[in-house]
Amino acid sequence: MKISRRRFLAGVGAAGAAIGADAFGYEPHRVLLTRHDVLVAGLPHALDGLRIAQVTDVHFPGNQIAARAALEHLNRERPDIVILTGDMTESAGGMTQVRDFAAESRGSLATIAILGNWEYFAGVQGDASRVAYRQAGVHFLVNDATTVDVGGAPLTFVGLDDAVSGRPDIVAARRSVAPGSTEIWLVHAPIFAEKPPHGVAARPVMLLAGHTHGGQIRLPLLPAVKPVGSGRFLEGWYRDTFAPLYVSRGVGTTTIPARFRCPAELPIFTLRVA
Repeated sequence: MKISRRRFLAGVGAAGAAIGADAFGYEPHRVLLTRHDVLVAGLPHALDGLRIAQVTDVHFPGNQIAARAALEHLNRERPDIVILTGDMTESAGGMTQVRDFAAESRGSLATIAILGNWEYFAGVQGDASRVAYRQAGVHFLVNDATTVDVGGAPLTFVGLDDAVSGRPDIVAARRSVAPGSTEIWLVHAPIFAEKPPHGVAARPVMLLAGHTHGGQIRLPLLPAVKPVGSGRFLEGWYRDTFAPLYVSRGVGTTTIPARFRCPAELPIFTLRVA
């Protein structure tokens, strides 16, 4: 059947409109819940079944609908621990929203936050973040660690400074880690995982990162566009690093308020005895 030029252009226009509606009107506002069992040899039995939710790259003051969708997931799931892995805001004015979001997203045992590169760009990497998270009842870590006692089993979260705009120092961050503690390391930009950290023999059961947005707009046949600091990483699990690495696609968008073929996510990790 022959198709006229007018009908062809009309079809192309309709397809473009549908793609635009999806990329700008639908996909940026939904957040998928993903579930991951993390098998750990020698995991203390008190930690078996512990659930950890990761929220990253919300990018306030925008992304209001996606942020609310993430909170709805957290309210339904009620994870034991919630981790906020940076790029929570793009401006100093968004810190009120960060504080309120953090207060609503509390884990039943602990909530922990680290910095991303956008906190540096916005100039809120110091007292502004420290005060906001303290008011929300959140542990704020910059090259530091905090330990959660779970039925007598210590679970330590090591929070690193941002690998793009800051200075991650794993030796300093682990200074307070007690021997025998189960460790989970947190860093915003996954490029930190490109090579084993110098001067530290210990390894975490997993390393959590964000930053890449999973590419955010994934056009067919074209490579994903990633921000500086992504390294070779894009999204999901990487098992060829010094420790199992998970890179979340994050909650919000940046620069262009759109997602295409790359939905936002909120991962929940369940620790399991291997």
